[in-house]
Amino acid sequence: MSEHEQFSAAAEARRSTPGKAWTPEEPHRQDMLLRYLGAVADISAARAREPERPAPSETVAVPDEPGPAPVPRVRDVMDTPAVSVPGDRPFVELARTLAHEHVGAVPVVDAKGHVIGVVSESDLLAKAAVEAMEHPSGPVGRLRDRGLREKARGVTAATLMTAPVTTVRPGTTVADAALIAARRRLKRMPVVDWKGRLVGVVRRAALLAALVRDDGRIREEITSRIIADELHLPQGSVGVTVRNGVVDLTGRLDRETVARLVAEVRRIDDVTDVLDHLTAA
Repeated sequence: MSEHEQFSAAAEARRSTPGKAWTPEEPHRQDMLLRYLGAVADISAARAREPERPAPSETVAVPDEPGPAPVPRVRDVMDTPAVSVPGDRPFVELARTLAHEHVGAVPVVDAKGHVIGVVSESDLLAKAAVEAMEHPSGPVGRLRDRGLREKARGVTAATLMTAPVTTVRPGTTVADAALIAARRRLKRMPVVDWKGRLVGVVRRAALLAALVRDDGRIREEITSRIIADELHLPQGSVGVTVRNGVVDLTGRLDRETVARLVAEVRRIDDVTDVLDHLTAA
């Protein structure tokens, strides 16, 4: 991830921070967002080290890659069926659709289901604000607001929408979709088939969940794969707690096993730190 992209991602994280007092869940949400941005940065760095690999396309599908290891794809995490609106949907009905579906934006499709744009709460609010504001005085004010006023004259989805729109294909990898979402600062992206027809919507939260395992899944890998399967330790011999990616290990083991256990835990993706409270026998 370039310096500019890192700055943009950090700015997005700051904008996501609420101005009011945090709820009990907010620190965890913020931590997950930062871990997501870190995962995106790692993916970007890995892509830069791969020679002759094209950058992820925003409109061209990434073909399925053969091999035994499954690669998470957008099709695995997208929402279907996707809510959409036709281009002739009136302004008032658009507002009702967004409120009813509890979403901030919806794709706009033509008669054949092709995605032609996205209409958002921001588009509707801009129209309402322009209609309520006084006409600017002077040539500078009129020039500044001309573009906004021209768009605000729209009364349907097709005249209010933002276009062109960033889309991804079902076969695009979750990693590539995450890069696109981070670079464009998007919370939702339409998923289209090879003809540009809407087949789903992928949310940034779903990409986050696919890229960053939660604490429970990290603990499960430690207890089942490492402690039980690889080290063959008796159940309960090692205490494992995970909080925001930080693993705390407790118990009494021989010195060699302690070293192996800590090393294996550090290799797990999404583990941010290991607190070694193990006692060497």
